[in-house]
Amino acid sequence: MASVILERNRKKRLEQGHPWVYAGEVASVEGNPEAGGLVDVLNHQGRFLAVGYYNPASQIRVRIVSQGPLAIMDTAFFAERFTNCLQHRERFLPEADAYRLVYGEADFLPGLIVDRFGDILVVQLLTLGMDKRRSEIVEALVQVMAPRGIYERSDVSVRELEGMEQTTGVLYGECPRHVTVSENGLKLVVDIEEGQKTGYFFDQRENRASIAPLMKGWGGRSGITLQQIEAEDGSLQTLPVNKSGKHVTFPYWDGATVLECFSHTGSFTLHACKYGAKKVTCLDVSAHAIESAKVNVELNGFSDRVEFVVDDAFAYLRNQVKGLEERSERATVASGTESTVVTTNAKSGGKATKTDTSKPMTAGGGRTWDVVILDPPAFAKTKSAVAGACRGYKDINLHGMKLVNEGGYLVTASCSYHMQPDLFLETIADAAKDAGKVLRLVEWRAAGKDHPQILGVNEGHYLKFAIFEVRSKK
Repeated sequence: MASVILERNRKKRLEQGHPWVYAGEVASVEGNPEAGGLVDVLNHQGRFLAVGYYNPASQIRVRIVSQGPLAIMDTAFFAERFTNCLQHRERFLPEADAYRLVYGEADFLPGLIVDRFGDILVVQLLTLGMDKRRSEIVEALVQVMAPRGIYERSDVSVRELEGMEQTTGVLYGECPRHVTVSENGLKLVVDIEEGQKTGYFFDQRENRASIAPLMKGWGGRSGITLQQIEAEDGSLQTLPVNKSGKHVTFPYWDGATVLECFSHTGSFTLHACKYGAKKVTCLDVSAHAIESAKVNVELNGFSDRVEFVVDDAFAYLRNQVKGLEERSERATVASGTESTVVTTNAKSGGKATKTDTSKPMTAGGGRTWDVVILDPPAFAKTKSAVAGACRGYKDINLHGMKLVNEGGYLVTASCSYHMQPDLFLETIADAAKDAGKVLRLVEWRAAGKDHPQILGVNEGHYLKFAIFEVRSKK
């Protein structure tokens, strides 16, 4: 087998378990390795380190698949790896019928993603080394998982960096476009052909469940309390009663009002309703995503508590804040404490202008919620995009926290690897400063148990998830 010899002065990442060898770390190549074929990886002294597959067209020259000798990646090799993957998921997600079965490098199969949706598997072959073993992968999945069908969603741009075209289609059996699965006791319809990535984002499963404590305990703000009331039969019952002394019959009287932005298929909306939310606003810029969310909301019987909005989240949040600020200004003028309000928009040039409360509001919006959830797509897919991503994350979090009722909660996430945890928290802190808010961090999480992380492989530590209590400085 051909060999790749590494530079003397390289960082010893490979010895620490990192699965990538970059082009700049390669000193020489011995033999004639086939593109996508296996090579031995040796240090500068010729000592064996690992075996990986080789691609001269990629900046990641070798991707490691074994720390010991390995002659071939055949069906038996993949079947053994898939069995280990399944055992891990069955241990930590014993009741789940849908999860990420194979998570690339973290499952020691770099370049391969396999998601399970009941008896349907969705596969992504991201690298040349995996693409060349397509038939072996399918055969092994059939052996280990016995699926009804296997569908390929290799419609990702990273394949082009490996010198391959994007591709989709059925690889095995029968694959219906829509598959119904469950998550945390909720039913979900997943579009495996047109949904984002493989159709669903499993990495937030545990994070979605973590919002449960936020969904109840809000009735007191509306003056509703539990009191003992005498029933018709003379017995005493503990029931919710409003300020007027009337029994409140709405079953979700103690629930939160919730805004979910970037909703995709409405997964956080579903969990909010399950845990007792009173009313949820489900927002996404994609009409297709909102239609998918509607199907899932109806499937779980939550339609009476959810409103759907097709809009750009940035614009929607800004509009709500603008309306909120205008209402506050008008209230100040109407109270007689001030006759003018300082505005800083382009029209006024930053000069003090008089607010006429007899005229209709110029801004719409002005709504607030007990809980605001922000789960955007990746803003920074490259290092060069980090500065712009910081502006984007600050923008949505600043406006989002302004719309949280006093003492409510901001639930926010970032799936951009290049947006490192410290930078993400720093960006949110900057937003809180500008918004005049004090944040208390009550939850900090990463991806779920079907997305394990190898220590030392920072590229796998991409998801940041936080829950903040929001209070005003004044």
